[in-house]
Amino acid sequence: MTTQEVADKFDQLAQSNQWDKIQDELYSEDAESIEPPNAAMSGLKNVKGREALKQKAKEFNEMVEEMYGGFCSKPVVGGNFFSVAMGMDAKFKGMERMNMDEVCVYEVKDGKIIKEQFFF
Repeated sequence: MTTQEVADKFDQLAQSNQWDKIQDELYSEDAESIEPPNAAMSGLKNVKGREALKQKAKEFNEMVEEMYGGFCSKPVVGGNFFSVAMGMDAKFKGMERMNMDEVCVYEVKDGKIIKEQFFF
């Protein structure tokens, strides 16, 4: 798949909230996930490998007490990269309800996502 095709499939699955399927179908086995330096305070960490990414997503979801809404914008493609804006309105365990917005950048190689990087 081209970067555009990966981005389009990502969008299709994201709009129907199929995040597990995104990881299973679109990520390479050795994909990596990069968080901003300030994310360490919230327990989010950089990981490498699809199984580690799945575990990271599971741990993040376990931190959510209640989800009130969220969004994922249409992807913007440039070269081997695409980006989306994402946000959620959620209450995390032990915290007040909050809105969380971020820009997510994905790198594609050989038809698979090899890196995701978050900016918030």
